[in-house]
Amino acid sequence: MKPQPHDFLAQHTYLTRRFFLRSGAAGLAAMSTLPLFAKAAERDPALQQVIDNLETWLTKPDDFQDVSRGNPQPHSLDEARRKEVGLTRDTWSLEVVSDPENKARIRNPLTKEKNTAFTFKDLMQLAETHAVRFPKIMTCLNIGCPLGNGNWEGVPLREVLWLTKPSKDLRRVFYDGFHNDDPKQLFRSSLPVGRVLEDMYGLPPVILCYKLNGQWLSPERGAPVRMVVPEAYGFKSIKWLSHVFLSNRVNANDTYGEKNNDVDSPLKTFCETISLPKTIKPGQPIPVTGYAQVGISGLQKVQVWVQNDDEERVAGDKYFTKAPWSDAEILPPPQNWGGDIADNRIPVPTQGFDPETGQPQTWPLRLSKAHWAALLPGLPPGKYTFRCRTIDDNGAAQPMPRPFMKSGRAAIDQVGFTVE
Repeated sequence: MKPQPHDFLAQHTYLTRRFFLRSGAAGLAAMSTLPLFAKAAERDPALQQVIDNLETWLTKPDDFQDVSRGNPQPHSLDEARRKEVGLTRDTWSLEVVSDPENKARIRNPLTKEKNTAFTFKDLMQLAETHAVRFPKIMTCLNIGCPLGNGNWEGVPLREVLWLTKPSKDLRRVFYDGFHNDDPKQLFRSSLPVGRVLEDMYGLPPVILCYKLNGQWLSPERGAPVRMVVPEAYGFKSIKWLSHVFLSNRVNANDTYGEKNNDVDSPLKTFCETISLPKTIKPGQPIPVTGYAQVGISGLQKVQVWVQNDDEERVAGDKYFTKAPWSDAEILPPPQNWGGDIADNRIPVPTQGFDPETGQPQTWPLRLSKAHWAALLPGLPPGKYTFRCRTIDDNGAAQPMPRPFMKSGRAAIDQVGFTVE
């Protein structure tokens, strides 16, 4: 995520914990004078400045990073062509049918041939009684930086599934979007039917999504309707949705699985640095900020560690488990949510937010993001490496418990800087 010049977290009431740094006598002496906490009015101006320049918690729809597939990419089509292929709200329809190769028993398939396909008008009728909203960070499985954090609105997929009147032999749901009528461009994802029908472990439902941050989806964000799977990486949240297949197959058939990806791993908890000066004067306090992706296992703390590059590293300690990590401060909920939401208020109801106050019921929110900040003590001249990591709610330190890249990035972030 690139820092954006939004007014963010202007009135936090916390600063940062002090940091234990293996940086020599000068670093230790500076550390001993740092307060454990400080009020906003006492915050070092350099730290306050970088906090004020943090990106907002919600990302503006137009500021989401894009990794769309297709040649041409469907969102690049002009309006006339999008109307022709059913990518506008007045022309969109969704076919929900049995998988021809592994048939599920359904009594009412929704098809264009029978003029029973599910339309945007049908979706809005369901939305009157079934619409849900929830915050979710959208992340590509193989890209470390999240694409954006949004408040997504839609109708649970199960409400449409039940319209087909399924009776038996239904084990999996798979789906795809518009792909320029070219089989080679088809991109498909899938879910166990149990995940569609039931919201386990306190998760929001899988939805047919039509709004982001209270605004109709744009073509680039997958308009008119996309799938959004709350706990999953972005490849599960297919854009420009056109077909849903109800299947008796037992295994996943995701297109993403063809490239050696783990298609069933949920979002991991990890953190990265946003701002850290490249060159710092000796003895000068060092402001640092970053973000954390709050994955399926939640976020207990963010920790940091600065190492002098001349120090000998501990042999065999691949994940730096023996390093003297110290806690950073996870910044509290913002006053400015960002994302161009109306009246700077999270709409009611939104899962995870109190309907009376509009404030989050817990913090940080799972499946979303949080920011953190730190003011490191001044250091003597030298070259250093800054690292940060998360500890999830189960006590697992990043990159554990799933350090493998194909199930989502979780490598410990490191940034070099010089004191001179």
